[in-house]
Amino acid sequence: MSRPAHVKNVESAESLESAESLITRFMFENLDICGAVVQLSGTWQQMHAGRDYAQQTRDLLGELAAVAAVIGSNLKTPGRATFQAQGQKTGPISLLVVDCEQSGSGDQLLLRGMARSKGEVAAAPLHELLGDGKLLFSLQTAAASTPYQSYVPLDGGSIAQVFEQFMSQSAQQPARLWLFADGAQAAGLFLQTMPAREHAATVDPDGWNRVQQLAATLQRQELQLPATTLLERLFSEDDLRVFAPIPVHYHCPRDEDKVRSMLISLGHQEVAGILAEYGEIVVRDDICNHEYRFGAEIIAELFPSAGQTLH
Repeated sequence: MSRPAHVKNVESAESLESAESLITRFMFENLDICGAVVQLSGTWQQMHAGRDYAQQTRDLLGELAAVAAVIGSNLKTPGRATFQAQGQKTGPISLLVVDCEQSGSGDQLLLRGMARSKGEVAAAPLHELLGDGKLLFSLQTAAASTPYQSYVPLDGGSIAQVFEQFMSQSAQQPARLWLFADGAQAAGLFLQTMPAREHAATVDPDGWNRVQQLAATLQRQELQLPATTLLERLFSEDDLRVFAPIPVHYHCPRDEDKVRSMLISLGHQEVAGILAEYGEIVVRDDICNHEYRFGAEIIAELFPSAGQTLH
């Protein structure tokens, strides 16, 4: 596959370009700017399948999923980043949550998430939809016994504006985000300045402003193009180094063993009492949209030493 000379790949990307969900990182060779293109299709569709979200709720969750993929791909060590926007009673959206986990080898991202809302959700600024809510960012790595947690102000009228401030503050470098989401795709473009390199400022001292203006011309339909094609269109006069894309997968398998362990922790008496009152035990895994049902036979399975059965 031939490419214009201004796009340079440090790793071959052709084998992944047809994949459904990817995040593609890049940097400007002659500017102190890096970025990423995130394109979630199949992964995003699996996340909201069967949820029956209001359109505005669904689209906000999609934007949060796209941001989570951007930040997850930038983790310096493998770990799991969780983003939880908790709404207050005054807003129609009470919860947006996305987990993004980087695999041990760092060659893929695992994503899952959910939302809660009530009634019709009309288009409105973010602070109105969440009702003066708050965003909790949590990062768990293998090296830390407890997760790092930080509350992020919901300052701004959109998910993009909130995370522009968060990412600018956390890295001490200006950042910009353009996010789009609908039922088929959650996608976006991320840009951030890097610590100054020796020659970059002399090449184009207005580079950051110019690149932002070019990025602002991005159209939703362009995010359906391969990332390299998109970048060539947006930044046709710049030399870019495009890295091999990272696949992003929806990861929410059923976990019967985890649910059984939870029931064991409740104890024989509590489990038997629930069965006696309701006739069955129903456990909902909201973030993965799974349901687990158990009848009276679960007593003998979980507590064989109890020596009694439920009648």
